[in-house]
Parts: sequence; C-alpha cells; structure tokens
Amino acid sequence: MDKSSKSLCEHALDIIKEPVPANKVALARRLGAMWQDDRLGMEPGSCALQFPEHPGRPARPVLLPFGEMPKRRAGSKKGLIALVHSLVHIELNAIDMAFDLLARFANAPLPRVFVNEALKVGLDEADHFEMINRDLERLGASYGDLPAHGGLWSAVITTRDDLLARLAIVPLVLEARGLDVTPAMIKRVEKSGDKAIVQTMQHIYRDEITHVAFGAKWFKYICEQNDIDQKATFQALVAHHFKGSLKPPFNEQARTQAGMPKEFYNLPH
Repeated sequence: MDKSSKSLCEHALDIIKEPVPANKVALARRLGAMWQDDRLGMEPGSCALQFPEHPGRPARPVLLPFGEMPKRRAGSKKGLIALVHSLVHIELNAIDMAFDLLARFANAPLPRVFVNEALKVGLDEADHFEMINRDLERLGASYGDLPAHGGLWSAVITTRDDLLARLAIVPLVLEARGLDVTPAMIKRVEKSGDKAIVQTMQHIYRDEITHVAFGAKWFKYICEQNDIDQKATFQALVAHHFKGSLKPPFNEQARTQAGMPKEFYNLPH
C-alpha cells in the first residue's frame, strides 16, 4: 500500500479543521485504517503544526455560554430531542478533543501503545457521534436545530501545551463527570420508552469507562516516570485549568473500574 505524505499529526489536524461532521467521522476512520495498515509516511509528531483557535464547525447550531442555554423540559418529546441534541454536540466536540490530543502530543516520549489507545478513543467518539446523531434524526430533528453550549473547547485551549494537564482535565474530569451523570440520564430516557436511545447511551457509557481508564493509565505512567505525586499533581492541575470544582455525587463504582483513585476527587469541603 502507498504511504501517506502526511504524518499522523497532520491527518489529525485535518479532522479538527473539517467543518462537516460526517466528513470528520469519515476522516477519523480513514486515519484509523492508515495507522493500522502502517501507511503513514512520517513518524507521528514529526511536523510543526498551526492549530486553529476553534475546530471546524457547521454554520449551526448557535453556540451560547453555558449560563444562557435554555432549560430542557423533562418528560416531553421536545425535552428528549433537546437531551439527544446536547449529546450529539458533546460527541462532536469529543471527536475534536481526541484528535487534538493526537495532533499535539503523539510525539511525546511515550510507548507506541499510547498512540494506539489515544486513536482508539478518537474512533470511539466518531462512532458515538454517528450513533446518537442517527437517534436524533429518527426523532425528526437535526443537529443545529437547537442552540448548544459553546464552552467545551476551552478545556483544549487551557491544556494545549501540557499533556499531563490534558489527561487530568479531559478524561479524568470531563469524561469522569459523564460517568457520574449518564446513569440518571439513561433512566430518564427509559421512561420515554425509546429503547434505541437507551441502547446507544449504554454503549457510550461503557466506552467512556475505557476512556477514563486511558486517562488514568497514562496520567499515572507520566507521574511515575517523572517521580511526581499523582494526587497532588492532579489536584493542582485541576485547580489551575478547570473552571469550577469537582462536585459529588460521584459514580465511584465506574470511576474505580476505570482505575481512577478515590483520593483524586473525594476532596474535603
């Protein structure tokens, strides 16, 4: 097979810049196939990249600050559409977050399995977007019909120069928070009787446990390689890079399954 003239990092950047969600998914899968088939022409991270301040996005949805987002009405079809629309938006951002990690940090002095596992996260996020977007369309709605939260990308910007900070904030705060709130959301959707969406959310939830595990594994590895305290480092990075606090209730069972120590997030109040 022919080698690509671009590196893994350059292909990852192409995914971030692509404005059409379906094309992002296709580019992600193409990159996954090229990496698996060893068709990348250069070592990952061997190029200097110019990153955009924001990922490529379609003209809609309108992006709003979190505090200006309209409240969802539970129990109605409109409420279900709003919930699913918000999940579609989160998964689209998750694609870009995953491939931004690869584009910025695939050249870190880590074993090759780090890249394999980081790429797997990105491919999972592409699958998640496609699955939940299909559910949204089955409900008679489209991505962009409703406004969406515009602040998710800030986690990338604040950690763009620090892999350890990125691991702390994205998988170990944001995705771990997803583990906390998703079981209750699934129960809410179960009341609507839409079994297909329930199955999609259960699938995403199982995968998110592995994403938190990815973050926990490599956070621990980097701390151990540099002889630094994991708990103190995690808490310092969260205090510096995350707006807000780590608020209970925590899904301790799922977090423990993912290898995230309780002492990281069970803080005195």
